[in-house]
Amino acid sequence: MIEKIISWSTHNRFFVWIGILLIVVGGVWSVMTTPVDAIPDLSENQVIVYTEWMGRNPKIMEDQITYPLVSNLQGIPNIKAIRAASMFGMSFIFVIFNDDAEIYWARTRVLERLNFAQKALPQGVTPTLGPDGTGVGHVFWYTLQGDGYDLGELRAVQDWYVKFALQNVEGVSEVASFGGFQKQYQVSINPHKLVYYGISAMDVASALKANNRDVGGSIYEMNRMGYMLRGLGYIKDIKDIEEISVGAYKSTPIKLKDVADVQMSSDIRLGIVDENGEGEVVGGVVVARYGENAKEVIDRVKERLGDVEKGLPPGVKIKVAYDRSDLIEAAVATLKEALIEEIIVVSLVVLLFLFHVRSAVVAIVTIPLSVLIGFMLVKLFGISLNIMSLGGIALAIGDLVDAGIVMTENAYKGLVKAALKTDD
Repeated sequence: MIEKIISWSTHNRFFVWIGILLIVVGGVWSVMTTPVDAIPDLSENQVIVYTEWMGRNPKIMEDQITYPLVSNLQGIPNIKAIRAASMFGMSFIFVIFNDDAEIYWARTRVLERLNFAQKALPQGVTPTLGPDGTGVGHVFWYTLQGDGYDLGELRAVQDWYVKFALQNVEGVSEVASFGGFQKQYQVSINPHKLVYYGISAMDVASALKANNRDVGGSIYEMNRMGYMLRGLGYIKDIKDIEEISVGAYKSTPIKLKDVADVQMSSDIRLGIVDENGEGEVVGGVVVARYGENAKEVIDRVKERLGDVEKGLPPGVKIKVAYDRSDLIEAAVATLKEALIEEIIVVSLVVLLFLFHVRSAVVAIVTIPLSVLIGFMLVKLFGISLNIMSLGGIALAIGDLVDAGIVMTENAYKGLVKAALKTDD
């Protein structure tokens, strides 16, 4: 079989060159379009359903949230397993699909079932899908630093400016904020004053909810002119909250400041983020979308950060805490280094023992062509270029070199013997 292939190749050099050209074009195209990452993604093909119902214990979450959702999610095609976890105020459901199921098809099927399952949930509880990323999708971390700014101000900059700017980057699934304080208005009610004025806590809550919204009215006509009526009710500062009327006592309006103290504070924190033991920091985690090229996503994020920094408050800077592109570039550089070293070694060995340049060229050309064929197969089977796959190619180059040298030497000797017989 091998003799026939060699014989055909020697008599059809034009088609051989066409094949080489196709291998080069296909290999280069595969290298340019195959997703590149440092870590192989071994996570399962899953869709996460997250439901929040604060203040409820795990038993209630299990009975009223987790169980109805799991029961309704049963029967979706291509499901391998469904796992669930109930905790204080939160419910997580992991819908595991078969490996050949397309991820966005799976998310659509889960979302369709959630529309029906929501009818069995308590009022006001809405399940949501997790981001379309994987466990190794955290490709870029950054922190915000600024002298003269507290952690609450930096967290506000992250949540309302930097986060929204990075979420628009192509290939980014989510930007998760961490650290700092999330600002909020806190109302501390005095129960003795509520009893004195005859006001319930529900009256206070209803007044706060009703006075923090805009309302629309009808059209008022006067002097052949139509005026659109609307009420402006959004809260802008602490004074607006203090002036909210929560009831009446002997025909006198009772304002919120009469029964409670209003202050600006932070949400309850369950942990802190420290950087290098130098103190707390505020920042974000960029999660790449499933199947995206991690290197390209990181490059786009860096480019966008350059534009974002122009709009930051004076003195605030963005510092890179983790950048996976360094590891990706190191993995690719290792393959390049191994390829160049092997080509040099093959050239020296063939030239040193055979003293024949054309034989050395034949052995050298087989190395990059074989690597390009490997990249084409990687692209064909949907495998990403990572440390494992690139390391496998680098190791395979060693076996390829040995075979190339042996075959070149054998062919050279065969041609020499044939030439000597012809001379005789």
